[in-house]
Amino acid sequence: MKKQKILKTLSAFICCITMLVMLSGCGKDEARTYTKEDPLVLRMGLVDGESTCYYKGAKEIADRVYEKTDGRIKINVIPGGALGDERGSVELAMNGDLDIATAANSVLTNWIPEMAILDQAYLWKNTDEAHMAVDGELGDLIEAAAYEKMGIHVIGYMESGFRDVFSVKPIEKVEDFSGVKIRTMQNRYHMAAFSSFGAMPTALAFNEQFTALQQGTIDACENGVSGCYTNGFYEVTKNITNTKHAFVYILLCMSDKSWNMIPEDLREPFLEGVKEGYQAERQYLQEANGDAVNKLKEKGVVFHDIDIAKLQTLYKEQAKKEGFTFDPKWQNAVDKAIQEAEKENKDEVNKIHYEEFFNIFTKGRELYNCCIFCIYGFLFICTGC
Repeated sequence: MKKQKILKTLSAFICCITMLVMLSGCGKDEARTYTKEDPLVLRMGLVDGESTCYYKGAKEIADRVYEKTDGRIKINVIPGGALGDERGSVELAMNGDLDIATAANSVLTNWIPEMAILDQAYLWKNTDEAHMAVDGELGDLIEAAAYEKMGIHVIGYMESGFRDVFSVKPIEKVEDFSGVKIRTMQNRYHMAAFSSFGAMPTALAFNEQFTALQQGTIDACENGVSGCYTNGFYEVTKNITNTKHAFVYILLCMSDKSWNMIPEDLREPFLEGVKEGYQAERQYLQEANGDAVNKLKEKGVVFHDIDIAKLQTLYKEQAKKEGFTFDPKWQNAVDKAIQEAEKENKDEVNKIHYEEFFNIFTKGRELYNCCIFCIYGFLFICTGC
């Protein structure tokens, strides 16, 4: 009797374990087969509105992913900060409550201090260097650190590009920055830059800038040129100074939970679609900036050049004074990107020069052949006379 009771208890225990194993296997999204009729639907949060090139770029990512995966993965872009601000949306992705968050590189420094190297003023001379960095070794470091420290996957890099200064009064030379109250992000490197120029940097929320300019609380702010137009800053600032003092990336941060929902056979085409989309956004940004310049001029905004070399020198002196240092591995990756971009540009220039020389040589050869033909023709005529 006692033996039967033990056997019954053991059988019940085995049944419970079996049920738990079966239940744990249920609902695993990675085991699902997605089709065009029943796709994997992902949400991407974006703080910017539908009128921006960033939204256009995000939609391009969604379209390319849909195309590359034959409709088996669909991304719904939710703009206007409806899912929270940049930091909040990143935290949602970290917790598995949002599939893809988008955030400026400075936001991720809250978890990855090494990324502060990207916040420096005048880090890149041009977009070639900026792209070479995240498309290469520096991008590998970011992606590894994001997974290790945040548990998310950085799957791509959109950008808001270089930033300029919008001001109430003209800023045409470095001395004009003296005493100017300028809104910046809560970023020690950007604030150090404007302090070195003689300005008075003030950290304000993005949505407070317009009113602050209108009321005279601040005299200037800084952002991408297209942002000046889409956010209506031209109504309260009629001057833009081409400082190009900082470059900002917009990282695509995917939750680990959502990444694991993508079947193995769809991961490569998914990433290909994402890459094609964010590369398209880079082009949209260039077009948006060019279009914004023309529209801003029509609105009475005046553009000013300034001695950037002098601004760079002032910032470097301030950075040295404040003791800014960065992880050697990350610094090496930055230096490597700059060297590779310079080499690529030199190779491109040499190629252009070679093509120009070849064209001139070809034309010269054609001219030479023509002259020889004319000389022989002339001699033939003279001989026959």
